[in-house]
Amino acid sequence: MASSVAATTSADTRTKPRLSFWQIWNMSFGFLGIQFGFALQNANVSRIFETLGGTEIALYWLAAPLTGMLVQPIIGYMSDRTWSPTWGRRRPFFLVGAILASFALLVMPNVTALWMAVGMLWIMDSSINISMEPFRALVGDLLPSAQRTTGFAAQTFFIGVGAVVASSLPWMFTNWFDVPNTAPAGQIPLSVKYAFYIGGIVFFLAVLWTVIRTKEYPPENLAEFEEEKRRTAGFWNGIRESFGGIFHMPATMAQLAVVQFFSWLALFSMWIYTTPAVTSHIYHTTDTTSKLYNEGADWVGVCFAVYNGVSAIAALLLPVIARATSRRVTHLLCLTAGGLGLISIYFIQNPNLLLLSMVGVGVAWASILSVPYAMLAGALPANKMGYYMGVFNFFIVIPQVVAGLILGFFTKSVFHGESVYTLVLGGVSMIISGLLTLRVNDADDIRLPQTEPSALATPAYDAPVETDPRL
Repeated sequence: MASSVAATTSADTRTKPRLSFWQIWNMSFGFLGIQFGFALQNANVSRIFETLGGTEIALYWLAAPLTGMLVQPIIGYMSDRTWSPTWGRRRPFFLVGAILASFALLVMPNVTALWMAVGMLWIMDSSINISMEPFRALVGDLLPSAQRTTGFAAQTFFIGVGAVVASSLPWMFTNWFDVPNTAPAGQIPLSVKYAFYIGGIVFFLAVLWTVIRTKEYPPENLAEFEEEKRRTAGFWNGIRESFGGIFHMPATMAQLAVVQFFSWLALFSMWIYTTPAVTSHIYHTTDTTSKLYNEGADWVGVCFAVYNGVSAIAALLLPVIARATSRRVTHLLCLTAGGLGLISIYFIQNPNLLLLSMVGVGVAWASILSVPYAMLAGALPANKMGYYMGVFNFFIVIPQVVAGLILGFFTKSVFHGESVYTLVLGGVSMIISGLLTLRVNDADDIRLPQTEPSALATPAYDAPVETDPRL
């Protein structure tokens, strides 16, 4: 579920040509498929666990952060040290991850036992991470600095589109095509199965498009590249480099780590417990075979689609707000909106009003995906940017592990099974995260009006485009 930027080994001295709109589109298109996988996972896996009789939902979800913690640093390290004249550096990992993730998406809705569902979550999350990790690094590999904002914005666009469509698929199948959203006890409804089938196909085809339509630059000095690869070879060397960085963080990174902890703890409480909270608190049922339960579970998918759609729009407004205030104040305002959105679910009985709650969550999600990384970038040495961005991913994984270990206890023993209180706890955590942002030393605050133009205003295409025929 988490993403990071892998370090690149090629030198940055090469003058990279500006890429055309369609070249940037092609290199980012694979994110549409990746987000299909993540959105289906986030919106439906808790539902599958409950359908198969699972009660320790937060504990089952530990699969996702543990695989992310292990897979992302290893894949980043390996892709930095890979080069094939035919397949390039990052694309082999795109393709392998897409094949495995597509297979997992096709199998997941057909599992017949809880242990199979938990195991398949491990496989699915690991496979998605294999594809996703190198995608972030590809922007740094191919785009000149003036176009990197545009490159990440293109990825964000496909993240939003993929999440909106994939999260809504079960609801669409039921309401547009009369596909049943109920099934006998212990079986997954057809609407969910069809959604995962579509997701598996889209994941593979979208990533394949990027693999075929995008070429990569070779190392500037192949001999030096091979020598560096030989000198740093070894699985344990990669583990040591990736995990050792957590003990050598810049001060700003340490401050942001605390902010990340509370904001991502809130997000994981939402992803894990929204389905049981909405079905029990608003639809007043815990019977996973009932029509009401499955209507509520479908509506959760729609709600997740709404917050992702809102985030895509809100992301365009964040630079404007940051210029008028600061990044810290912007993050505080956005996280407060998200926290209030989660808390408001407790007071709602009309399912349609949940969409208003999701507006606040979407605003917070847009800021979480961008503002902390913008603040972090100003505090990092340029030659270690990707390395520290990879280490920063740990502060997404750690709160997810904590969520898996403690949220189940709070829900069962403190809140007496009322999942909606877990969402309220998440809302409070998100507001605390916003307040902690005010403690962060953002080195770029003083230069923000001159250095943080809107993504729409980034001069990505207003100069003559010098394209590289290899791309």
